[in-house]
Amino acid sequence: MRARTRTTRRVVVLAAVASLGAGLLAGCADDGGDASDGSSSGSGKGKTTITLGLFGTQGFKEAGLYKEYEKLNPNIKIQETVVEQNANYYPALVNHLTTNSGLQDVQAVEVGNIAEVTDKFADKLVDFSKVSGVDKSQWLDWKWQQATTSGGQTIGLGTDIGPMAICYRKDLFEQAGLPTDRDEVGKLWAGDWNKLVTAGENYKKKAPKGTYFMDSPGGLLNAVISSEKTKFFDASGKVIYKTNPAIKDAFDLTAKAAEEGLVQPQTQFQPAWNSTIANNKFAAIACPPWMLGYLKGQSKPEATGKWDVAAAPKAGNWGGTFLTVPKSGKNVTEAEKLAAWLTAPEQLAKLFSVQGSFPSTPGSYTQPLVTDAKNAMTADAPIGKIFADAAKSIPTQVIGPKDQVVQDGLTNNGVILVTKGKSAAEAWETATKTIDNNLEQ
Repeated sequence: MRARTRTTRRVVVLAAVASLGAGLLAGCADDGGDASDGSSSGSGKGKTTITLGLFGTQGFKEAGLYKEYEKLNPNIKIQETVVEQNANYYPALVNHLTTNSGLQDVQAVEVGNIAEVTDKFADKLVDFSKVSGVDKSQWLDWKWQQATTSGGQTIGLGTDIGPMAICYRKDLFEQAGLPTDRDEVGKLWAGDWNKLVTAGENYKKKAPKGTYFMDSPGGLLNAVISSEKTKFFDASGKVIYKTNPAIKDAFDLTAKAAEEGLVQPQTQFQPAWNSTIANNKFAAIACPPWMLGYLKGQSKPEATGKWDVAAAPKAGNWGGTFLTVPKSGKNVTEAEKLAAWLTAPEQLAKLFSVQGSFPSTPGSYTQPLVTDAKNAMTADAPIGKIFADAAKSIPTQVIGPKDQVVQDGLTNNGVILVTKGKSAAEAWETATKTIDNNLEQ
């Protein structure tokens, strides 16, 4: 697995079991017959089989949504094909969209790829803005816009999002002389990422031995950038990351934190980074909802209840997925209905309660499964309300066709180098050269 960032975060968080064989996306929908992978119940005889192509664990099956839909629609059988890594899933999807063949009835698209799919393949996908029963007001406006062309065609329905918060260890904050109440902690850095670094400087003065303030330079950089309206590309698709002052400022702020020893010299989601969670080596981490599950999975039992969640300095988003329906599918109408049902507020609230995937539909935020949500790692923190408040404030962002290439370069070939002795200027130069080579600039 390559350095894991937002495109592969489902994998590391949810540890999907999937096939990586040659036929990753090869099967079209098939009426009748048995499912060979056990992903749906029943023989399927005489039924219409709707197929989904997914990456990682989207959670629909795990939350019981397929069985519920099949019960509501006895003539339907649902079968999913899961590819563990989006890095493997997406190139295959592009190939099938290019040839307009071998597509599943429903195909998932990660937010890091949605701009490219919207720009290049809109003519191959159903326009949900014209599908009966689909109401754009159900979704956060910025989420709907991410999958909408300049001409108004919406090619995907949003499932989850990743509203940003800061998770922190109450015990380590207390030992360092910082407040532990989540509202007071949020006030430390409200409105300004620079204040978060200042809080880190104060933490370091009395830091428990062997601990850092934050988990990684990449995590901090990603959090800061996630709150910007314009990032790596402008609305026309032009690469602007080197001339966008917000990106350079975020890079320099992260480099400063790295130079001062406030962030661990670690790359997120690598084994060495995982061990720092288990061994309580850092006090804070940029934290979308799905990160809570990852923290739980990597922590020792005694860490339960020692974490809390505070508002981030600014609202941002890390992660998210869309469901698309190829026009060439065998069961387009039924696929439209299924995609719309799976992404309705009621279903996305259930998904959150089981998988921690935060809904992109505000109608979910008032449902008990969200409002009453608790997480063992954060004790009684009202995580549903905290993340809902953040979600409502996320700016509409310009998503570029190669955002992930730029993000990977800035983190894995950039700020991480500062923790290894490079200056901020040297790290920036290395990052930009790597990115431009990968973008063929």
